[in-house]
Amino acid sequence: MKPEDVKDPERYRARYGIPDALGACHTGVVDGYAIEGHVPAREIKRLLAERPSARGLAVPGMPPGSPGMEGAPAVPYDVLLVLADGGYHIYAHYAR
Repeated sequence: MKPEDVKDPERYRARYGIPDALGACHTGVVDGYAIEGHVPAREIKRLLAERPSARGLAVPGMPPGSPGMEGAPAVPYDVLLVLADGGYHIYAHYAR
């Protein structure tokens, strides 16, 4: 699949069930799951292995230290599992 820049990422988040409050700079789809933001590959692999009933994963914003955001001092951040109803819970926590 080829990456595509879009002018209105909110529309794509809505299409795949990711609430705008959990938005980041990238939205992707892997095997039917939405991946929003700088989600570590480890958590995507876990998601695909476990296959929970969910919309996908999100790392809101662009936390320093997350994949692709290395260089600045890392901060703790959460990977969120986005549920079918738009709710979410912590799927993984990265302390630094």
